[in-house]
Amino acid sequence: MDTHKLNRPSFWDAMPPLWDSDREDSLMCCQVRAETHDVKSFFFAAPDGSGFIFQPGQFITLELEINGEAVNRCYTVSSSPARPHAISITVKRVPGGPVSNWLHDNLKAGDKVKVLQPAGEFTCAIHPAEKYLFLSAGSGITPLMSMTRAHHDLCDDRDIVFIHSARTPDDIIFERELGLIAASQQNFKTRFICERLGQRRDWPGPTGMLSLAALKLMAPDFMEREIFVCGPAPYMKAVRGMLDEAGFERTHYHEESFSFETLQQEAGQASAANGAESGATPASSETTALTGFEINFQKSNRQIVCGPQQHVLEAARSAGVRLASSCAQGMCGTCKVKLISGSVDMQHKGGIRQREIDQGMVLLCCSKPLSNLVVDK
Repeated sequence: MDTHKLNRPSFWDAMPPLWDSDREDSLMCCQVRAETHDVKSFFFAAPDGSGFIFQPGQFITLELEINGEAVNRCYTVSSSPARPHAISITVKRVPGGPVSNWLHDNLKAGDKVKVLQPAGEFTCAIHPAEKYLFLSAGSGITPLMSMTRAHHDLCDDRDIVFIHSARTPDDIIFERELGLIAASQQNFKTRFICERLGQRRDWPGPTGMLSLAALKLMAPDFMEREIFVCGPAPYMKAVRGMLDEAGFERTHYHEESFSFETLQQEAGQASAANGAESGATPASSETTALTGFEINFQKSNRQIVCGPQQHVLEAARSAGVRLASSCAQGMCGTCKVKLISGSVDMQHKGGIRQREIDQGMVLLCCSKPLSNLVVDK
């Protein structure tokens, strides 16, 4: 017997089989790493040794149980797809945030977590360019870090300028690693700008907020670059404003945000707009057949009417029915329910497994009725 092969790590073998969340819905937390005083990276591996394929900038969805309640949350992958044996997310502790605080306080190496396949379209992989500009703020650095790590791992010394905004120098995530990448790649340049000094009085970099003047100094040729932006909604709004002021062509601008509050507000505004357009009001039994389909929420004993071109979640919100939801875009799986009868047209973005669809589960946020429905909710 060759004892050297006993208990050896799977990465010594050939490329592992690919992880499939339909086949293996849980991943093992294999490491927790502190990045800053309030940011941690959580690394996961598949229990069967399978590997991960994703595009840098995509996200995964964690299916957690917190205080007896099922909670789904999307987190951008921060690791490189060129290292397929493990996958990581990087999470900032948010005051009062139920998921980020639970992860920081409870998740440890050896724990299993249910996870959905990587998904999302915010990636440089589908927008090839000779020159990139990455702009991030706070934990919005994670998708851009995945893109940066991928280029570095693949020895692709692409012309990239990475400008990251942080509250203080102590809040800069991945500062040292970005410095090492910049030192090893001739065409990669990293810049940091902090709102204030904090405890590091010897900070040599600029302070304040990112402005058009600062952008011109740090990336003089930004008008020629493909731009990827991720961060809090006010930050991205400010970036859009300064780029519009400069006359930047929006077709070369890409942004990502997992601010669920913002997504919910947008979904609510869309519902209101759709209702205003159609003059939607609570339908009477006489008009039900003419205006849409009847949706029966069995457990709560509520009935609503949903138009054939309206998402069920949209109609439920308009009618005052409270349902759990987060992204409202078919990504996170929070609004997943059992469809007892009827059929829907569901256009999801990775928030549900195929085997769950086969079992009659649907996501209400991206499902339009094709008939009257009975929902187990």
